[in-house]
Amino acid sequence: MHKLKIAILGSTRGTSMQPIIEAIKNDDLNASLDIVISDKSDAYILERAKNANIENIYINPKNKTKKEFDAEIMKILDKKNIDLVLLIGYMRIISINFINKWRNKILNVHPSLLPAFAGKMDLNVHEEVLKAGVKETGCTIHIIDEGIDTGPIIIQKSCPVTSKDTPETLKSKVQKLEGEAFIEVIKKKSYEQK
Repeated sequence: MHKLKIAILGSTRGTSMQPIIEAIKNDDLNASLDIVISDKSDAYILERAKNANIENIYINPKNKTKKEFDAEIMKILDKKNIDLVLLIGYMRIISINFINKWRNKILNVHPSLLPAFAGKMDLNVHEEVLKAGVKETGCTIHIIDEGIDTGPIIIQKSCPVTSKDTPETLKSKVQKLEGEAFIEVIKKKSYEQK
């Protein structure tokens, strides 16, 4: 059976990538993580990939249009015959060319229960959750489309928000859910490959 070939694009620490690496290593996923690409040379996601012997590439976005930058990534993904692209803490908006070429194959994780708190990033999301006084938060994995955090939702996982929570404790709770959600989605996707 065909192994799902995954690429990850990330700009931050890649915390939610770690459970995927572990699940692949333990044969819990019929998938391979073939490459990790970042637009930040010092992003810890590259180090995390290196530590797991996964090919990792930094692409400098300076002096490139969004279209040129994405074309460079697409060339790499094509060469590697990637089936699925995961965005984990990726701080760039993807070009329409990229979306069209990989339609329904680019998944983003957002640290809230969309549509709530769409368009915000990282700790800002958790700060807004606390400000809003909601009793529940979580994560959403959705398909990338032309909008920001607007694509079809594949899975959501939730956790309670308590009076003791801070943006940092919420981030930690939600990241744990993100890893679990990605593993569920990848398992489902590898069945679709059959």
